[in-house]
Amino acid sequence: MTISIRSSRPSDFSRTLDIWRSAVVATHRFLLGENFAAIEEMVATQYLPQAELWIAADADDVALGFMGMTEAQIDSLFVHADARGAGVGRALVEHAAKLHPVLTVDVNEQNLSGAGFYARMGFETTGRSPVDDDGRPYPLLHLRRA
Repeated sequence: MTISIRSSRPSDFSRTLDIWRSAVVATHRFLLGENFAAIEEMVATQYLPQAELWIAADADDVALGFMGMTEAQIDSLFVHADARGAGVGRALVEHAAKLHPVLTVDVNEQNLSGAGFYARMGFETTGRSPVDDDGRPYPLLHLRRA
């Protein structure tokens, strides 16, 4: 599969929300229903509408995944469930590494596939928080790749 990386456009909003939803349903089975709904609303109304994202797209320019960054910190990386295992996440991380040779990311400890992905990509755990950034009971692993 040919994957290209480009900047997001306003027309990507609907697809990025679909990507986020399918990725979270596939990998975040630990989320309680009410938390999923609250997080989805925040993602749809606050994060995605204003985020500058990197889009991983196929040969037809259909978005397969996206990544948000703040300098060398990967803030978000989601791949559509239908595209998992096809190199989309790897392409996004490799793009990030071209921009910043040392990368950091936080991943939910209970997201075993996400934590495993980052380990395969060379990230190492540097710390742990017992709750997520909003104080919910979802521990975060703090990772770094040099």
